[in-house]
Amino acid sequence: MLGDEREDIYLPIMKGRRVAVFSNHSGIVGDRSEGLLYPAGRIGDFVSGSIVPAAAAGSNFSVEESSLLEASLLAPFGTPAPDADSVIYGPHILDLLLSRGVNVTAIFSPEHGFRGDADAGQSVSSSVDAATGVPILSLYSKGDHIPSAEDMSKFDLLVVDIQDVGLRYYTYYITMHHLMEACAIYGKTMLILDRPNPNGFYVDGPVLDLRFKSGIGWLPIPTVHGMTLGELALLIQGEGWLDCQGKSLDLQVVPCLNYHHSTLYRLLRAPSPNLKDMKSIYLYSSTCCFEGTVFTAGRGTDWPFTIYGCPDASPDPSWPVFRFTPRSMPGALKPRYQGQECLGRNLRDLPLEDILRQGIDLRFVEDALRSVGSSPDFFQPNNAFEKRVGVDWIARMLLDGFSSADIEARWQPDIEAFKALRRPYLLYPEE
Repeated sequence: MLGDEREDIYLPIMKGRRVAVFSNHSGIVGDRSEGLLYPAGRIGDFVSGSIVPAAAAGSNFSVEESSLLEASLLAPFGTPAPDADSVIYGPHILDLLLSRGVNVTAIFSPEHGFRGDADAGQSVSSSVDAATGVPILSLYSKGDHIPSAEDMSKFDLLVVDIQDVGLRYYTYYITMHHLMEACAIYGKTMLILDRPNPNGFYVDGPVLDLRFKSGIGWLPIPTVHGMTLGELALLIQGEGWLDCQGKSLDLQVVPCLNYHHSTLYRLLRAPSPNLKDMKSIYLYSSTCCFEGTVFTAGRGTDWPFTIYGCPDASPDPSWPVFRFTPRSMPGALKPRYQGQECLGRNLRDLPLEDILRQGIDLRFVEDALRSVGSSPDFFQPNNAFEKRVGVDWIARMLLDGFSSADIEARWQPDIEAFKALRRPYLLYPEE
């Protein structure tokens, strides 16, 4: 059960208060459907060869049932179950609150906009929600993504209900951080209706060196932090990472029920335009760093973040060469190498079990670097790669010929230190 399903907890808190909502198209109450295969297996059971759902611990699925569950994880978002004609979505949190008589006075929208269809980083103007008449206050209509004093005057309590994917360069948590600071400064309550993290079953990657702090990396956390937004907010507050002029934040979290960090959680909808299925979400921690190189990770194709390549690559002939041509499409209006044929790799056929077991896989970057002759020009200027991976030593080690295993071993102390730091703030069991 998700936080937004627990109306008995949060509706009384909202009574008599002006409420704003930080959400987008992903804020579907319950985030599940009778027309959608919805596995909730434990990651350990999956990678050992059998999927055991959390609701039926101790009972194994048959091979056929396990295959169906794996297929549901890999199906494009919005795909109905085999015995259903369509996916039936639940109400959006905005509509549910209005139907319960809550006085919703504003909507804050993040990167990609309230409808979730704008390009990465694209400026999105404020507007009015046509269906409800509630003003939409875009936090991506100006450079700093910080709400104004006028925006903050419109409400007393801010509800957060948005689907994150648990990676440091996925920007929804950064917007939440800005809103936390603003709520503290202006004396507003923040109420997070928590959701599972689809990458919440592991922690991986180096902790951000704050020299590379940017709009795609804001906090000293690993690439994959393994926390829900509710847990991350508690960490931010508890570790004093808020710059709120000495004021305190009234932060409340409505936790999920029956969730644990080893849960395999399948999303109902794409959380942003270029994460089109669960395989892209699982590979995103490995392939997003290509956006700091001369390679493209496939924006402008049907397979973003599950492929990579560039026009000048000379791939290792022992691997099947994949050819693709980026084109303009919703969510990628001007993709890199638009109209040019790229050569590279298709990761879509990798066994899901291997992807889940590996976590961040720098072997893809090693392969791409070799395909352009290990040229330093592989990495883009202005620290574009460093802003994604969070440190400057990974690029140096790759150029110096260190293996991905050597590099991944170097960040292991970061992971252990972060796990210890986050432990007091976890709301859900780790195993």
